Amino acid sequence: MSSEHDFDFLFGCWSVSHHRLRERGRGCTIWEEFAGTAETRPLLDGLCNIEEHTIAGTSVSGIALRTFDRSTRRWSIFWAGERTGRLEPPVFGRFLGNLGTFEGEDVDEGRLVRVKFLWDRSDANAPRWEQSFSYDDGEIWELNWQMNFSRDR
Repeated sequence: MSSEHDFDFLFGCWSVSHHRLRERGRGCTIWEEFAGTAETRPLLDGLCNIEEHTIAGTSVSGIALRTFDRSTRRWSIFWAGERTGRLEPPVFGRFLGNLGTFEGEDVDEGRLVRVKFLWDRSDANAPRWEQSFSYDDGEIWELNWQMNFSRDR
């Protein structure tokens, strides 16, 4: 069952290997790779947490804010990036075992999209995150970003 401790594995400092699709929703098959760092720390005794990503030489650094709703036993994940500074619409979901699935709606370059985050925490020292978008209400999903974490300390 999902709990406020689902993201405890992520607390600490990380090196992050990013793989990002150059263009989303356009049939692009070119992937960009870059390195960054992340630090995640608990708030409110783990009920919430904040993760700061630093990616030198890009404009994609930002923070993820996660909050756990005890009544629904569901997480909300928000993103704010350095490009706009806005808190983007959340995705919602939970972990079943070591896999977490989180979905929501957003706008990508003027187009409504469904957003899916997948977290794999099966290796607590090397977790993995993926983001996919669907431009047709979930019929077809396009993987557009992957992050592989490795623990620094």
